[in-house]
Amino acid sequence: MSAAAEILVPGKAGEGEALVLTAPISFWGGVDPKTGRIADVRHPQHGEVIAGRVLFLPGTIGSSSASAVLMELVHNGRAPAALVLHEPDAILLLGLIVAREMGWETPMAVRLERGEFDTYRETTAKVAADGAVTVAV
Repeated sequence: MSAAAEILVPGKAGEGEALVLTAPISFWGGVDPKTGRIADVRHPQHGEVIAGRVLFLPGTIGSSSASAVLMELVHNGRAPAALVLHEPDAILLLGLIVAREMGWETPMAVRLERGEFDTYRETTAKVAADGAVTVAV
């Protein structure tokens, strides 16, 4: 199975265990930038690690600091392998853009319809350089 996704921020193609979030998340206070673990105790996937996984985000809860947290995750080597968003979040994605400008290797971010997310649950997902999202075999 494969879906063509819109590239939001170019970066390194990524592959990893899919983490399909069931609720929007705030990166500021919701994700520990040192460990890549979901720290928000109210989030349904509290305790899950986003580092090295293909992260499917149904939405984000706004904070102007989200970009700084994502940039820290990249710098600390704890970023997701790729980000798949239902709705583009300019503030969050700014973290990837700044990290790339700093010369750090960044994961790519793509936009995919929310209805496609469940297809990737409990799989290893791959986001190719051209934005194609597939289940890795």
